[in-house]
This record gives sequence, C-alpha cells and structure tokens, in this order.
Amino acid sequence: MITTPGGRPSGLVTSSVAVMEEQRVSGGGPPQWWRHGPPWLNRWNEEERGARWPWRSTVLLTVFVLIGSNYAAHQQVHERAELNAFARVLLIVGSGLLLWRQRHPVVVVFGTSAAAMVYLGAGFPYGPVFLTVALACFSAVVAGYRRAAWGAVGMLWAGHVLMSHWLYRWLPPSGDSAVAWGQEIVVATWVVAIVAVAELARTRREQWARDRAERAQAAKRRADEERLKMARELHDVLAHSISVINVQAGVGLALLDSDPEQARTALTTIKAASKEALGEVRQVLDTLRTPGDVPRAPAPGLDRLPELVEQAGSAGLTVDVEGEPPRLAPGTDLAAFRIVQEALTNVVRHSGSRHARVRLAHDKRELRLRIDDDGPATGADAGGSGNGLAGMRERAAALGGTIEAGPRPDGGFRVLAVLPLKVKAKEDDR
Repeated sequence: MITTPGGRPSGLVTSSVAVMEEQRVSGGGPPQWWRHGPPWLNRWNEEERGARWPWRSTVLLTVFVLIGSNYAAHQQVHERAELNAFARVLLIVGSGLLLWRQRHPVVVVFGTSAAAMVYLGAGFPYGPVFLTVALACFSAVVAGYRRAAWGAVGMLWAGHVLMSHWLYRWLPPSGDSAVAWGQEIVVATWVVAIVAVAELARTRREQWARDRAERAQAAKRRADEERLKMARELHDVLAHSISVINVQAGVGLALLDSDPEQARTALTTIKAASKEALGEVRQVLDTLRTPGDVPRAPAPGLDRLPELVEQAGSAGLTVDVEGEPPRLAPGTDLAAFRIVQEALTNVVRHSGSRHARVRLAHDKRELRLRIDDDGPATGADAGGSGNGLAGMRERAAALGGTIEAGPRPDGGFRVLAVLPLKVKAKEDDR
C-alpha cells in the first residue's frame, strides 16, 4: 500500500482496495448467468465463433427424429406412405445439416425446410421432422438472419398447403384426401410460436450482448480512472520529497566550500528525504505485485498539516497557517491535504520567496483554501501549468469544487481552492 510520511496510507489505497473488495464480494451475489446470460448461451457463442461443432446435440436430435418418425409411421400405417430407406436418408440429411447451424444458418434453415418438404411431398408420415426446421429457424433468427428464417418457414408452410390441398392427387400415398383447413391453422400456429420464441431468444441475446459491452466499457473506464488516480497520487506523494532533495542539493553545492557544516545538514536532509521517497516507491511496487492489502490507518488529511509545514521548513520555506479545518469526509480531507501539499511544493520549486501563507475558511456549505507566496518566480514555468496544478484541478472537480491559480496583482502567486462540504453526506451514505 502507498503511504505518506509517518507510515500512513495515501488516497490510492482507498480507491484500489474498494475496487478489489467489490470484486471479492461480488461472488456472493446473484449467479453469474443472471448478469452474463445462461451457460448455454456462452457455449452457443463459442460454437458461433467456430470454437466447437455442436455434434452432440446434432447426434441426439438425429436419433430422436429417427425413433420418433418410426413410431409415427406405426401410428399412421394406413394414412401415409411406409417409412423406407429414402425417408430415413431425408431425415438424416435434414438433421445432419444442423451440425452447421452456427456457421451457415441461412443454408441450414433452407436445407432443412427443403428436406422436410420433400419428405412430406413423398407422403411419408408426419412426426418430429418439423423439429429440425424449428431448431434451424431458431438458430437463424438468433444469429440475426430473421428474413431468411421467416422465408424458409413460410416456404415450407406454403408448400405444405399446396401439397395438402391441390397436389395431393398426384402425390403419394394414392387415394389420399385433402387436409382439413383446421389442421393448417394448427400448423400455422406452431410456425408463429416457433418464430416468436426465436425472436424472444434473439432479443434476450442482444440485451445480454449490450450488457456485456456496457460492463466492459465500465471496467475500462474504472481502470482508466484508477490509472489516473495512481499517477496523481504518485505525483503528489513524491513531488514534495523530490523538491526538498533538489533544493537541499543546491544549498549543499553552494555551501560546500564556504560552510561545510551547513552543507552537511543539507546532505542529511537529502538522505532522509531520498530514503523516504525510496520507501514509498517500494511500497507502490509491492502493492502492484500483491494486491489486496487492507489499509491499517486512515488516509492523510488536514490534521497532518503541521507535519507538512515542518517538511516545508526543512526545505527552507516558512509557512504561516491561519484558521482551523472543519471535520471533513475522508475524500474531501485527502483532497484538501494534497492541494495544500502541491501548492507548497510549487512554492519551493518555482518561487523565490521563502515565505508562504495558508489560510483555511469554511461555512456550512464549502471549505476555502488559499495558499499565497510573495514571489518572484524563479523560472518560466512558475505559473504551474504542469501536472501539479492539473492534478489539483482534477481532485477538486471530482468533488464538485474549483481551483483558481495564477499570479497575484501585487506579485507572487496564489492558489485558491473551494471544496463543497456536502460531499461528506454522500460519502457517509455509502
């Protein structure tokens, strides 16, 4: 876990651990298929991508169709033609085509419909021959080929009507009579039911696909936010230590010959600051390698402002603090602390002034932080257009606050942050 001076964890821990805890706890909620679709849908998707052939279901269906058709033949022995080898070949072909139902659904739905039409036109007994057409139609609709499925089923029904009411005189079996229109209504009802179930399955599948895409986008967005938080935390945590090292190194070099004792003090400060920075980097890497550590102390807040003033003093900066901070929610407290830390770091790095003022004021609605220095700037980038001010603005914006930073009319530089206190209530509700 990432810590700050004194061994306390930074705000990165609160966000990272929250995400990891959410992932751990999510296993105790509803079953995964409730959000991601049933298991058969996942296997369906694998088959559609060509990862598998649905040969098990195809073999089982073929056996069922053959046995069911044989049973139907015994029940319709005086009504339909005998179930011969040609009929069995048609049944096997119609069922075997289902092996390609995920790869070529249009060909399969028309092929099974044609096989069923030839089977019925040859006068063979009614039976589960329609089951192959129903499954092919279902597969085509779910795969998105709705018109092809409707066309194939409509072709089969129209052919059945034509053979049952006009062509039956010339088709086997001999002496057959026209089928009652009531039976055609039953067949049409079954066709509509098959198409309706297929459309429902297609709709649900598309909904699951949209849900998966939305979850993937949300996960990517959370990952991007965590990456941004990590970059911001690393900048805020390390920038102060690096600035102290930079300033003290300059002091040590300048006084190395004229005042060796003062140079020794500067080198001692550099050693302490560099050790602290290395420890923080090591803890960051440990957190990335072994995620899941729970923070043992709260994130830093304005109660550690005296420590921050002391660290700034070791860099040669005198800081006067006015006002007392109110009781803040953890997120607001951390953001306020980081804003003050970054503002003082910028004074150390970019300002020629060795004196800064921090003023805290608040009412029932907002906290106002003002950090001033008297300047002048020591470099062209003293205005602070880099990652430091960008990070402060991001922290304030995340809470619904604002940051104003720029030169003062009388010289120097000012950072003014306004953070709403109503965030506390929202965070407490969570």
